[in-house]
Amino acid sequence: MSTILTAAVRYGYAPLLLIGVNGAGIALAAADAPKLWLLALLGAAIALSYTAEAVLPYRPEWNASTGDAGRDATHSAVNETLILASVAAIPTLAALTPGHGVWPHHWPFLAEVLLAVLVADAGITLVHYASHKIGALWRFHAVHHSVTRMYGLNGLMKHPLHQTVEMTAGVLPLLLLGLPVTVAAALALTVAVQLLLQHSNADYRVGPLGRVLALNEGHRFHHLKWAGIGDVNFGLYTLVWDRLLGTYTYDPTRGFTSDDLGMAAKPHYPTRYLAQLTEPFRSSGNCSTTAPTTAPVEVEAERAR
Repeated sequence: MSTILTAAVRYGYAPLLLIGVNGAGIALAAADAPKLWLLALLGAAIALSYTAEAVLPYRPEWNASTGDAGRDATHSAVNETLILASVAAIPTLAALTPGHGVWPHHWPFLAEVLLAVLVADAGITLVHYASHKIGALWRFHAVHHSVTRMYGLNGLMKHPLHQTVEMTAGVLPLLLLGLPVTVAAALALTVAVQLLLQHSNADYRVGPLGRVLALNEGHRFHHLKWAGIGDVNFGLYTLVWDRLLGTYTYDPTRGFTSDDLGMAAKPHYPTRYLAQLTEPFRSSGNCSTTAPTTAPVEVEAERAR
């Protein structure tokens, strides 16, 4: 039974969330069902995430809290609330923006959601990329890179201001096109599901799709702690933009431990929720540092490839 269960997680977990949960959410949104149903679906996705990580962990020790579980839950609750609030605000925002009638309402609903995903992926990915290049943005994005273990819930472990900037970049172009609320609701669920999968500690497999979709195998490279080394694989949904930016990397033989994660230049970054909210506004939250950031020889070789 355990062999069957581990195989189900290895090959079935990602399709279950990508197709099953997202598909159910899209169907509910298309029917304009109460938003509580989407929240319930998100809760089910989180439960599936924890179950998959328990059954087939990539690193068993990453399942154990290091005093960060409550903090990550708070980050997730706050940032998911911001996402849901932005969905609720769309009718008001849409009335203030031009472009009404440009949205392809005549398309099948699934095609509308896929369009929204592709546009949001571009905006969010480019802001993510900029956050590694512009000091003012990095101050806030650094909160996310302080993690020293990767599991589903810390996908939304972000400073709320940075989360707002990212979501604005992803949603504003859609608002200008006349994004319907129903499509926005489906999009909000797909963002949460994608973050669960992208940071998952489950050792799942998706085959060649792993080189196209921005999932955990590729995203672990993004969390390498050495300056410059982790400036790769920025995509939220896909790795298309990374290929265009020249920031795509992947090595199936590369393993990861907690020693590889975090920020080498800021090993003592604050770990408590409120301290992380205020750190970007402190002098210690800037990008300049005299701390050593040298990567091991094998990591330098990886960057050279």
